[in-house]
Amino acid sequence: MFKKINPYNNEIMMQKFVLGAFLVFLLIPFSQSFSQVTDTPPTLSVSIKNETPFVYQDSDGYTVVVGSVKNYNTQTAVTNVLIQVKLFDDIDPNPIEIIQGRTTLEVIPPNGESPFAIRSETANPAITQASASLLGFDSSSPKQKGLTVYSSEISFDQTLRFEGVLKNGGAPNSDTNVYFAFYDGFEPPRILDVATVEIGDVALDTEIPFYLDKKIDLRSVGFLLFAESNVFSSNFVDVKIPKPQSLTKLATISSVSVTDSNGMKLSEIPLGTVVNIKSETLIEFATDQSTNETPFTYYAQIKEAETGKVEYVGKFDGRFIGTGLQSPTIDWMPKNSGLYFIETFVWDRTNVPIAERGPFVLINVQ
Repeated sequence: MFKKINPYNNEIMMQKFVLGAFLVFLLIPFSQSFSQVTDTPPTLSVSIKNETPFVYQDSDGYTVVVGSVKNYNTQTAVTNVLIQVKLFDDIDPNPIEIIQGRTTLEVIPPNGESPFAIRSETANPAITQASASLLGFDSSSPKQKGLTVYSSEISFDQTLRFEGVLKNGGAPNSDTNVYFAFYDGFEPPRILDVATVEIGDVALDTEIPFYLDKKIDLRSVGFLLFAESNVFSSNFVDVKIPKPQSLTKLATISSVSVTDSNGMKLSEIPLGTVVNIKSETLIEFATDQSTNETPFTYYAQIKEAETGKVEYVGKFDGRFIGTGLQSPTIDWMPKNSGLYFIETFVWDRTNVPIAERGPFVLINVQ
């Protein structure tokens, strides 16, 4: 006779077999390299500060993409920082051109940063947008601060004229360059352009004058001045660009207010409510005498009062008709509560400031 098999006993036997196999598996020695299932976190952290870089076309029609790379590591310098740039038009989602370039500084010190300016290989007027990504970098020993740069004279009237001095307090060095990284008035500032003055060989304990005479982007409010050679680098010096008088006489922002839809001035804004940021702007004269019109762009920049972080930037393109007091307006709907201050700007259509920045306004959002 056949013995009837109890399925319950079979299930118990299978469970015992699996448990025994698992215990045997635990007793088998494995090398550490095999048992390592996750990588340790990287010790270097380098990234492009703004994923949307500044893009412009130079006088020859080539597209230049400008940005900044930050080394967040506090102990290790980096070198061979390679950046990939994709160039687009307004129609095709596929890039027109893909190019690569490196940062201005050969070696970015710990917790330091470097601008970059990468030029397209072709002069294509259809290019309007760009994206930048980091391809790679290597760790490096930092360069000693053996160079010093400072300004001796600066003037600006459509063209920047700058005189400065490079001082070498260390050993003789070569391949020395002085750099100007121009930035605008937004927060955080955007790098608009990078200019280079080639110095070459520098002897020990010498001071070398250098000059820059250049038409710059008129949105520039200052530049970072720094130098690097084959063995040394310098600290960054922040130089403010003086404002030419000709750019501040056209208009004056006399007052700034925040109003509701009925025109009532507000000192507090309910969260999620649309308000109007209005600047009373006095126009001295029209730029186009034949039409009596002045094309302009009105900007409102809103920052957190405590941290200075930018919450919102809005703009409005319009035309001032004639002279006198006029009131450009921008809508804003706050998304976060807190205390904010508002900055306002009026530029012409070529991005030239035609008025001093408007007075600060504090506003509370609840």
